Amino acid sequence: MGKLDGRVVFITGAARGQGRSHAVRFAEEGADIVGIDICADIDVVPYKLGTADDLAETARLVEKAGRSMLTRAVDVRDKEGLQAAFDAGVERFGHIDTVIANAGVILSNTQERDPAEAFRVGIDIMLVGVWNTFQVAVPHLIERGKEGHHGNIIATSSMAGLLGLGNGKGGDDAYGTAKLAVIGLVKQYANYLAQYHVRVNGVAPTNCATPMVTENPELFNVLGAYPNLANAMQTLLPDVPMIEPRDVSEAMLFLLSDSGRYFTGSVLNVDAGMAVRR
Repeated sequence: MGKLDGRVVFITGAARGQGRSHAVRFAEEGADIVGIDICADIDVVPYKLGTADDLAETARLVEKAGRSMLTRAVDVRDKEGLQAAFDAGVERFGHIDTVIANAGVILSNTQERDPAEAFRVGIDIMLVGVWNTFQVAVPHLIERGKEGHHGNIIATSSMAGLLGLGNGKGGDDAYGTAKLAVIGLVKQYANYLAQYHVRVNGVAPTNCATPMVTENPELFNVLGAYPNLANAMQTLLPDVPMIEPRDVSEAMLFLLSDSGRYFTGSVLNVDAGMAVRR
């Protein structure tokens, strides 16, 4: 028996990194997956994003774990496209009960060409995109809740946002602002959706070994240019400079399972002590 038997999980940013980890881990626990990703690069983002092949590999790994996955190439800024993908998942699996608003980018860039442009793109992806994800899912979750079914939403925040780490650049301002504002959405929707048996929580990871970090040389250029940020982004545990994507998946699994059944409106810091480090 898996902890998520019978569940259907909708995940944004599922092509690689944390999104892929969530998809595979939840499949190992019995869930079917609906996964979307932009599967294209964005001009203002200074590193390569996930591809259609990456998303197909996530589906292969889910199927290897014994479950099914429906994939769609969708930008979370495209609410209509997001709705179509969500509806296709409902049609394929009969329902969706769990939503993971995971998609995000890092816009840190020493060569930032237009702070206003970077700020708008970041807010649109990491705040409006999360709101879009909530919006396309909530009517379905409410209807299921009226029938007595329970639902879950988890949004990915960040310790960088919670700790107010930035450098005055547009892209970094967008990241911190969006990741902090996501917690506001978590708390508002937790209050709103409790009456429909839907729990809403957040996770705030520290440095995580995903391609947006490990395959992003510009991020390290920024940390070199701003030593105060490099220091602030260190964890408390001496042998853990970065966590693994699966560590975030395990925190989400706790929130989604019976073990976390009384958590709603909460934020779990998956941070190796970053929040208390001085």
